[in-house]
Amino acid sequence: MTGVGILDYGMGNIGSVMNAVLYLGHTPYRVRTPQELDDTWALMVPGQGAMGSAMAALRDTGLGQGIRRHLNQKKPYFGICLGYQLLFDTSEEDGGTHGLGVWAGQVRAFDRAVEKVPQMGWNQVSVSDHPDPWGYMAPSSHPAYAYFAHSYYVVPHDPGLVLARTTHGIPFASAIAVDRVLGCQFHPEKSGSWGLGLIDQWIRCHET
Repeated sequence: MTGVGILDYGMGNIGSVMNAVLYLGHTPYRVRTPQELDDTWALMVPGQGAMGSAMAALRDTGLGQGIRRHLNQKKPYFGICLGYQLLFDTSEEDGGTHGLGVWAGQVRAFDRAVEKVPQMGWNQVSVSDHPDPWGYMAPSSHPAYAYFAHSYYVVPHDPGLVLARTTHGIPFASAIAVDRVLGCQFHPEKSGSWGLGLIDQWIRCHET
């Protein structure tokens, strides 16, 4: 399919991401089945809510296996918030939940004794020294600020995946980049011109 596929698996406000893609002059469409996912060249996976519910939805619909096929074929993927966390091995949420296990790492809970949880609002995104071969952050003003809404954060086993970090009590990986995959803990569709520029850069880098 032409355009940009937005995975609709019942988690979060899909409409806000679709509106952002449309505003940028691209064509978004909803992806609801494994067949539609297989026909998608570039996939955005947003999400808000609990890891356990998300993984159950992906398992019951077959979309989880579809995401793995998509990534195995080196197709572009943009995971936002929960759509980013799902890529790793396990999460502390819901008493312990297995993710898709695409990369080794854990999703951990912020320490409520150290910092306000959830983190809600704007925070600084600092680019790491990890190579940025697609130039995702190149159009950005630095320091950049993005909108966050989360209680859990990703700890990748491989620090070389980390594209950007943010501090909320502790520094954490707020964005990763590997192959044609971009994942971010913040919500670029709610992060003003900087966030919209990030989405636009990801799409334009991988257009075929």
